[in-house]
Amino acid sequence: MDSIEDIEDALSITIPTSDSLQVEDCRRLTGPGFLWDHPGAVVQLELRNVSAEKVVDLWKKNARRVMDVIAWHDQQITARAYDGGVNLAISAPIDQLYSAVFVAQTALHFSSAELLGKASGDFDSMIKDLQNVMQREANPVLIALVNAAEDRGIDALSDDETLSLGHGAGAKIWPMTSLPSPENVDWKKLHNVPLAMITGTNGKTTTTRLCAAIARAAGKVSGLTSTDFVRVGDIVLDRGDYSGPGGARLLLRDKRLELGFLEVARGGILRRGLPTRKVRAAVVTNVAADHLGQYGVNTVPELARAKFAVHRALTEDGVLVLNADDAYIVDEANQTDANIWWFSLNPASPQLKKAISASTPCAWLDAEQIVFFDGQRTKPVVNVHDIPITMRGAARYNIQNALAATCISRALGLSDDAISDGLTRFGNDPKDNPGRLNEFESNGARIFVDFAHNPHSIAAVSETVSKIPANRRFVMLSHAGDRSDQDIRDVTETALKMNPDFVVAVELADYLRGRTLGEVTQLIKETCKKHGLQPDQIISAESPNAGAEEILQNLQPGDLALLLVLSERDQVLELLSN
Repeated sequence: MDSIEDIEDALSITIPTSDSLQVEDCRRLTGPGFLWDHPGAVVQLELRNVSAEKVVDLWKKNARRVMDVIAWHDQQITARAYDGGVNLAISAPIDQLYSAVFVAQTALHFSSAELLGKASGDFDSMIKDLQNVMQREANPVLIALVNAAEDRGIDALSDDETLSLGHGAGAKIWPMTSLPSPENVDWKKLHNVPLAMITGTNGKTTTTRLCAAIARAAGKVSGLTSTDFVRVGDIVLDRGDYSGPGGARLLLRDKRLELGFLEVARGGILRRGLPTRKVRAAVVTNVAADHLGQYGVNTVPELARAKFAVHRALTEDGVLVLNADDAYIVDEANQTDANIWWFSLNPASPQLKKAISASTPCAWLDAEQIVFFDGQRTKPVVNVHDIPITMRGAARYNIQNALAATCISRALGLSDDAISDGLTRFGNDPKDNPGRLNEFESNGARIFVDFAHNPHSIAAVSETVSKIPANRRFVMLSHAGDRSDQDIRDVTETALKMNPDFVVAVELADYLRGRTLGEVTQLIKETCKKHGLQPDQIISAESPNAGAEEILQNLQPGDLALLLVLSERDQVLELLSN
């Protein structure tokens, strides 16, 4: 097998394009995801005044022709049209994913040439080039090991350099260049650990951390992946956005791991797929407009469908935990036959009533109590006033996160006592839940810091702090430049619902993303003025840290400040902690 670098750049396939047909992306799919349950490759096209149906028909014809010639008779083809484009995908053997990209590009080459009436390359010559790359990439021992692991129910995780079988203490790792044959693997020493997968527009990081806290309370060495770091027990393995397959591999290969909680973000699902097919529980916390227009996901219902990809990772007896208070989730749930456990703030939720009548476990808020129905009886678990992150019940979205964590924990076999202990010990502070409504005090004023960045999350945070009495209210706002003008106005208007007396508009020099300095802050200021704030109520700051310092200097006893921090997060938290 050649090096991945040589294989990745082995071919350069020209695809005919025009103003009406442009190639947006072509990438590997390493696991189940949005489109289907297979590894392979996907091509994303932008279409203008071209029939998507015609493009799909040509693609399927040419993809099948190419795949039959290279003896991929058992591999499949799918397509998904959306407003303005189409996703075209093929499945492929797990040891041939770079070749799969070339196969997809070759099929698109002939499809585009036929559609646009342009000359195409020589079919036989291009197939010969494909077969040469396939031969160089092929790794039959990898296929044999993955198949043998699947027969035994053992998870197989592979990347360009290594293969691992099993998780935690039951994991074994080999370099791709020296894989053993299946008969030389000591299968008795390999095993998986209980896993859960957490996704949603908002709340997934907090829910992941809550689950890890509950596992700790149960005496387990738990680990998590997130958009902030990968951690096992108290040890941070690495910091950064690890909400994709790379973070899962790093966590699941750690020998100390006994329980794992994988935060899975939209980008990872769409870009590469899910990291494993061996999770006992998966949750969709909520779905709201965020990052629309990427990878062919243009609407909130389409985003819900993408989030629901986590059900493809469930084991045969796995549980899909869903938020019955979210209309998009309720609608999308009709499209899956997974074993669903609902949670809700509303005891009269129709989904809860159906679950109880069917003796299916579920959880809800009953007055001030989180209760869990195990299929036979209902039992109170914990009073929300005793869960710090709910702020004595004011933070309704964190009650939902606690309900989700309760269901996940029960699905993984953890006790009610551990759930209660974990939820009540989990602090509303930078140590336990950094960047999620962390509270500080300065000069007799209360300061809250949150990393919320979209209207859905900012609305939840603003609603919570608006319930807290205050003499004067400050809010610090900033936005990344790749948001549309209307997105920036919408997010600003959402934050204004807390009725601030002062708004600090912050410049993000590192997040201009095509805009000029002052452009985003000007949109913030215009929106504030439109909603009645006077010029002396709107303050400019050159950075988040400078904005936080400005607010600290103006706070008086009885005031309240909400700092919505997108960058310089560590600096702001350190400033407030001193």
